[in-house]
Amino acid sequence: MEATAPTSVLLPTTGWGDTCEEIAEQLRPADELLVICDRELESVVDRVAAHPANVRLVVAGEPEGCSGKANAIAVGMEAAEHDRIVWTDDDFHHPPDWLETLRADYARQGPTTELPVFVGQDPLARLFEPTYAISGTLAVYFADIPWGGAVVFDRSDLADEAAFLEELRRTISDDGLLMEYADVTAVKRTRNVEIGGSTRETLENQVRFTQIVRHHDPTGLAAQAAVGAALAAGCLLFPLPAFALVTAAMATVYAAFGIRRWTFLAAYPVALAAIPLLSYALARRSFVWGGRRYRWREKFDVTVENP
Repeated sequence: MEATAPTSVLLPTTGWGDTCEEIAEQLRPADELLVICDRELESVVDRVAAHPANVRLVVAGEPEGCSGKANAIAVGMEAAEHDRIVWTDDDFHHPPDWLETLRADYARQGPTTELPVFVGQDPLARLFEPTYAISGTLAVYFADIPWGGAVVFDRSDLADEAAFLEELRRTISDDGLLMEYADVTAVKRTRNVEIGGSTRETLENQVRFTQIVRHHDPTGLAAQAAVGAALAAGCLLFPLPAFALVTAAMATVYAAFGIRRWTFLAAYPVALAAIPLLSYALARRSFVWGGRRYRWREKFDVTVENP
């Protein structure tokens, strides 16, 4: 598959930042970077104007019936000039070879995603890091689940682009929906993504992550609940052996993905809290993400409210 095809990079963001500069410097002349904001920001307009014409501001507007991220991606897909598409986020470092590496991945195996490693920015988020390592890194890798922070594909890889964009404007998770429209291969290459910042934000993220699995992979959610219940029971019945086994297993996962964090030691208490956390997340009627409150009743039934 051609590695030299011109590429449209879609970057939803709330303002011009380091990520915009990092990606702009990696563009080939035929490529384009779409900086997608909810509204036209003078600071972004000025910075875009200082770059070549292949860096553009795209104004997405306010979302109606979908998340701000899904709305931004849908608008960006329609505005993009090329068939080769890269989605990314502004919350991690993009090294100088990031875009070229994704091009090479696509040439070798088609649609490809990298892996997130979520790094907690508050005490509760740090405690949850073993959960993030399992569901956000390990599961993404073995199940070939696309991560919207770093994924490359071609429009022709989508089963039905028109239907995809129509449904994107009626749901929350951009990458959750992409999973249903394209076959993506995950590569064992990680990017550190800061997450949380306060207890409330971490709990809101937990609700959102759980709801994504609930709506896009209900069978996986049921399996997760069964495994979590069995693991919690084992931890309660055999605390010392379970502590040693769970901690060693998590240390192995961390080592396998190059995660150099002490938080694998929190695996045992997280295992005990798995079912209460799952129950809490499923019981919540809404969650806050990016300054908006969402009520996600069904996969394609979303109400956007002020937080």
